Amino acid sequence: MTSRIIPIQRKCVLILVILLTGFICFTSHAQKDSAWRVSPVVQLSGLADIFYTYDFNRPSTKNRQPFFYHYNRHNRPDLNLGFLKFSVQHPKYRINLAVQAGTYVTDNYATEPGLLKHLFEANAGVALNKKNSLWLDAGIMASHIGFETAVSSDNWTLTRSLLAENSPYYLTGVKLTYNPNLQWELAALVCNGWQHIRKVAGNTMPSFGTQVKFSPDKKTVLNWSSFIGTDDPDSTRRVRFFNNLYLQYQWSSKIGLIAGVDIGLQQKARNSADYYSWFSPVLMIRYTPVDKWASCIRAEYYQDKNGVMIPATTVNGFSSTGLSVNLDYSPLRTITCRIEGRWLTSKDPVFVKDGLPTANNFFMTTSVALKF
Repeated sequence: MTSRIIPIQRKCVLILVILLTGFICFTSHAQKDSAWRVSPVVQLSGLADIFYTYDFNRPSTKNRQPFFYHYNRHNRPDLNLGFLKFSVQHPKYRINLAVQAGTYVTDNYATEPGLLKHLFEANAGVALNKKNSLWLDAGIMASHIGFETAVSSDNWTLTRSLLAENSPYYLTGVKLTYNPNLQWELAALVCNGWQHIRKVAGNTMPSFGTQVKFSPDKKTVLNWSSFIGTDDPDSTRRVRFFNNLYLQYQWSSKIGLIAGVDIGLQQKARNSADYYSWFSPVLMIRYTPVDKWASCIRAEYYQDKNGVMIPATTVNGFSSTGLSVNLDYSPLRTITCRIEGRWLTSKDPVFVKDGLPTANNFFMTTSVALKF
């Protein structure tokens, strides 16, 4: 364990030294820019997301499904995600450090070594221009892909869509973000790969990402995020091309819509001109009749014929159509109580019920999320 962690620590130290050097260079111009003399805002925040799921397929294993990373336990209350976050916000720099625990951490960070799996965030950033519209951030940070995050109360649905569960929640690397005006946000990333804190053993190739977000008005968000890289060592390297597109539109004060799609390609073998593909469309309609109550209906589809993202258990790989509906109640801004029913179905027996293959899966999930 120690031999693996020491190189990672050296890389972290190197990143921090680079950021510190850059920070010192920028502070030398403090007298010319009054924004440097503003006092930073230091904040301590946190989350505790406690849940209970009853899966009517009655799974016998600890994890209900290999393609879920949230609320993936059956018939027992548990902590999905809890974290404690320390942040420093300043017009010219920012620092975020958060430690985490829960079943989400156990499932989604299983390949990360030692204590690194308990880092929810560990990043620092600095503004590169006087207008503070160009930022450089480095470290462990939330992924630029998708409209669903690891924090349940930030999402329209309680459980995550299949496309969100099988794309990165976090990335480790360097991110350059540019906001030329209030309508546009552009970002470019160099990272350690597809949701990794440490790189895959034997992989020397960096991965890359881009994001273009356009908000023409307060009601509309258009987003395109991409990933180009590999999840393999150099000896078997297969290049992955991935795109996420979504539209979020607030029709009125009570009705909102999200339509998104993931499209991925990956080489069948090293240097191959042939590719495997997968895709997943999703549609959500949210209704908020009053401030404290909300409900969302979700329709989704996921197809991965070759088991690139979800292990194939049938000759046709994995495919599933899904429907869900949730009801949310927030008595206070810091408390969100939710219940959701979700049904997944397939033409093939890709699920398991009472130890036998089946084509359907229905489960109910409840959650209480506390933020401070």
